[in-house]
Amino acid sequence: MRILHILDHSIPLHSGYAFRTLAILREQRKRGWDTLHLTTPKQGKYTADEEEVDGWHFYRTPPVAEAGVRGYFAQMAATARRIEQIVAREKPDILHPHSPVLNAIPAIRVGRKLGLPVVYEMRASWEDAAVDHGTTSEGSLRYRLSRALETWALRRADRITTICEGLRGDILARGGIGADKITVIPNAVDVDNFQFGVPADAALRTQLGLDGATVLGFAGSFYGYEGLDLLIAALAELAPAQPHLKLLLVGGGPQEANLKQQAADLGLAERVIFVGRVPHSEVQRYYSQIDVLCYPRKSMRLTDLVTPLKPLEAMAQGKLLVASDVGGHHELIRDGETGLLFPAGSATALAAAIDRMLAARGDWARMRDAGRRYVEQERNWTRSVSFYEPIYGALRSGLRAA
Repeated sequence: MRILHILDHSIPLHSGYAFRTLAILREQRKRGWDTLHLTTPKQGKYTADEEEVDGWHFYRTPPVAEAGVRGYFAQMAATARRIEQIVAREKPDILHPHSPVLNAIPAIRVGRKLGLPVVYEMRASWEDAAVDHGTTSEGSLRYRLSRALETWALRRADRITTICEGLRGDILARGGIGADKITVIPNAVDVDNFQFGVPADAALRTQLGLDGATVLGFAGSFYGYEGLDLLIAALAELAPAQPHLKLLLVGGGPQEANLKQQAADLGLAERVIFVGRVPHSEVQRYYSQIDVLCYPRKSMRLTDLVTPLKPLEAMAQGKLLVASDVGGHHELIRDGETGLLFPAGSATALAAAIDRMLAARGDWARMRDAGRRYVEQERNWTRSVSFYEPIYGALRSGLRAA
């Protein structure tokens, strides 16, 4: 069986999207499936039509010159042409476009033209991603058009996969899409890539000024919806009674300058350590410094519908978690068993949850073990990727969408 995966971007770029893709491809290859890989103009730097990266062969699509709405249509046209070229050369059995919908639309059109079934993997809705990055607002004309395009593709794909129950519910709410057409392929981790309970790197701890400290932490992109301002505010509430408590922030993003100013204004400049972005190979060294990982995401459509990958990676390493009770976290974290949840949007509630976690050191080993066991048994890639088998099998047998 040959599957042509049509992707927004891939390695060597580092992102949750690229890492999920790579995990899926590895497991599909282990199952004996022949995977082909095409990236769209969104890949960025373009040097050749084909590229080898870490032993994986990628077809690339040349960039488009147009921007804005015209650019979207130019991108889809370029992607469609590239899909047809690869189909003629490689003869895949199935087209498998992954979000955004700009990949799904050309795949559906080429699939209909050439008689190939299409599986659309919706990892996030295009309209919500645009709101998340501040390029549009809910209710705007652009938002409504984006949602209409997403719905058009979802109704016409032969099968749909998505990453969580929140998105599955959103797809069904659009109408005209049968529940039996949708399969959840949940985010997971390769537990063999994460060492459990690794002690802190002593040299790095000293370098960061964390000797003798209890360390709260976050690793990821500094977007407003992540709620890192709430985390700094919570630290300010805890600081008087917790003189050894520090906060380690690994990563960067649009809110970085605001967060640094907030820490300075609250007199926390010496207790909030910003280390910037670090190479992916180094992230685990920084994770090892953190006693309690905090995910204070604010409530919005995206955070309520979509499950993040970071908490699973944290559980795989035996980390303690405190997270807001947005829908995406509810699907991953069992309150009191694998972490603690607090009411989203409240710095005071976050401070109280952290305080409870710090006071419950006798439960830490149990919670760490429960988190690791959860990812080993339920959130591993071998299990997740197995859910593709009946989808692909049905399409190869000719069971197309109505």
